[in-house]
Amino acid sequence: MKVKKYKKVAAYSLLASSLLLSSACSNESASSDGKGESKDEISITYRSGGGTNKGLTDWLEKEVIPEFKKDHPGSTIKLAPLNVSEGDYFAKIALMLKSKNTAPDLVAEDTFMVNSDASAGYLESLDDKVKAWDDWGNFTENVKKGVIAQDGKVYGVPYNTDSRGIWYNKDLFEKAGLPVPWEPESWEDILQAAKTIKKKSPSDVIPIWMNSGKATGEATSMQTFEMLLYGTKTPLYDLDEKKWIVKSEGLVDSFKFIDTVYEEKLGPNLSQVLNGQGGSIAYQQLMPKGKLAMGIDGFWQSGTWGENGAAPWAEAVDTLGFAPMPTENGDGAGTVTMSGGWAFSIPKNSGSKDLAWEFIKFASSKEKNLSLQLKDRNLTPRDDVAQDPDYQKIPMFDEATALLKNAQFRPAVDKYPNVSTQIQSLVEDVVTNKLTPEQAAAQYQKNVTGIVGKENVMEK
Repeated sequence: MKVKKYKKVAAYSLLASSLLLSSACSNESASSDGKGESKDEISITYRSGGGTNKGLTDWLEKEVIPEFKKDHPGSTIKLAPLNVSEGDYFAKIALMLKSKNTAPDLVAEDTFMVNSDASAGYLESLDDKVKAWDDWGNFTENVKKGVIAQDGKVYGVPYNTDSRGIWYNKDLFEKAGLPVPWEPESWEDILQAAKTIKKKSPSDVIPIWMNSGKATGEATSMQTFEMLLYGTKTPLYDLDEKKWIVKSEGLVDSFKFIDTVYEEKLGPNLSQVLNGQGGSIAYQQLMPKGKLAMGIDGFWQSGTWGENGAAPWAEAVDTLGFAPMPTENGDGAGTVTMSGGWAFSIPKNSGSKDLAWEFIKFASSKEKNLSLQLKDRNLTPRDDVAQDPDYQKIPMFDEATALLKNAQFRPAVDKYPNVSTQIQSLVEDVVTNKLTPEQAAAQYQKNVTGIVGKENVMEK
């Protein structure tokens, strides 16, 4: 019996040792978080809906991935783009990042979502990695702010940045007797130009386009409302007091400007602008056909008309101008732009964090970033690329880059996405005559106070 007992114990010990060894070997080939995927494979998710990011896709597929695999033989890089609207992209990403079963290994984050997703625990801090990466010093300090969360840590590496202004059709302006180049000095100048276009142009020409509804998501908040609000004396958030400004003349005036555009029929039909594909309608259809005189939007739209863009338009360079957005009355800095951009981040639930970081470093080099901007026509986040002769040759890049000197940024606080959603809804309510500008401003005060708490709001 003692011999049998000894044999049984020995057998159990051998089995336990085998399981431990098997587990150790398994962990060596799996990710550190237990997701169980090979370290030689990563998936990359970004938005591809509405004809966006064609240049990014081309850059990844034809250049970055093939060259990266030469340095990492045996690795597998999978593209997993989401063909959805901007608002749906943020919602889907939030769901995907929650689970190890659905999280990609590398995700494209709009910088306004970095703080929110980092605070929710969805993103991996890159602090230690960028500190050990010499190339990080070549990134523009102002742009880095967009990937630093409230905890002071870095959660992404920007691959582009942007500025916003007013695209205008020089041919339509000249025919209407308006000056070219056009440099509006106040909001009233914009409205007067729109009225002149309406009076002197064919009836199918839309004087001005502003994203104006919930369906266009952050584009409504940032390209329209915040471009106006930050041209007043009161922004969204007081950085010194660390409080949301929920009552101000600037809020009312911003809603009034939007209301005027639609009340005086200076904008598009609601069926066009309240559509989730509004941006595509404006810049892929109307603008190239000479049916849109002005559009308040980002400089990245130039990529729409490039050779690799969603709506190639060789004449765009000569036909269009890109005017600075004036402050409300031309006071203060005189002009304003909102800046943001996109970054590569590593999800907390990624199964291949080390390879994902190696890919980010490779794709973010000076050579590769320059190549991306030449394809995609976005502004670079790197100082050295900005000085490159090939970059400086790109039409209108000087004007767009110059706007960054007066750039404003969305508040890097975790409640911003919730506040942004309120902005989108209230802008749509003003556009559709559900609320007056004054009522919208009052509703904003009530709604935002409810979101962030009475102790975190103020009046100006």
